[in-house]
Amino acid sequence: MSVARTQAERLRAAAQALPDVPMSLQQLFRLHGSSGAGGLLVVLTVPCLLPVPGAGSLMSVGLLALAWMIWRYFPRVVMPRRVGRFMLSAPMARRALNALAWMYEQASRALRPRMAWWVQARHRVWLAPLVALMAVLIFLPIPLGNIVPAIALLLIGLGWVFEDGLALLAGAAVGLALLGAMAMLAGGLWQVLPAWWGSALPV
Repeated sequence: MSVARTQAERLRAAAQALPDVPMSLQQLFRLHGSSGAGGLLVVLTVPCLLPVPGAGSLMSVGLLALAWMIWRYFPRVVMPRRVGRFMLSAPMARRALNALAWMYEQASRALRPRMAWWVQARHRVWLAPLVALMAVLIFLPIPLGNIVPAIALLLIGLGWVFEDGLALLAGAAVGLALLGAMAMLAGGLWQVLPAWWGSALPV
């Protein structure tokens, strides 16, 4: 049985045995069982996909801190203390544990160690800024704006966990495509708004 499937079973068992009390994100990370940058990135990103009020804003702060740690200390990173104290209700914690378990089960079917050059520490010089930019997009109050940057970060995190350079590159491609789309949108608005503003002024 693969390590990922064993971890998925452990997470599901933890979800079933979880008492009906809130759980901190630090506890969730410890149950997750991975202390690497990839595991921490996955744990911080999953709440951004769940309907948890305020999770996106707080997780974006944690992701920004993680981006800094990736830049300076990769692969020796830890859960940011302030973010680790964030409490999930028991139902939401169970949902997060089951989501992590499902994610690892699905990922284990497709991801495997390959293209190892792309998961080496030297690539933190561009991955850390990309993680930071995705965190900024998650923080912005855009309807459903968490989804695409969160998917990009999940792929990068799973790429590190599975040492799969292809998954990491796929996450980077999603993130860069999103940034390109945002830049094009901003450029279009920059051209349209002055003309609209001028036509809106009274003559």
